[in-house]
Amino acid sequence: MSTTMTVRLEPDLKERLEHLAAATHRSKSFLAAEAIREFVELNEWQIREIQAALQEADAGDFASAEEVNDVLGRWGVNGD
Repeated sequence: MSTTMTVRLEPDLKERLEHLAAATHRSKSFLAAEAIREFVELNEWQIREIQAALQEADAGDFASAEEVNDVLGRWGVNGD
């Protein structure tokens, strides 16, 4: 099931969307919905990762200086 939403676009962006729709044989609505879906999924993922990192930080779950230096050493970087 889908619902309708009105979106205001700058004239140039609307024209670009129209050209893309014609070139891909897709509707403007399909392309806009796909773009919004990808944007929402990416931002949801980023928020989840930030929240998980904050929980780890609050729990004191950090790498030790030795662990960091070991990893940097494998990359040929001096961590000191």
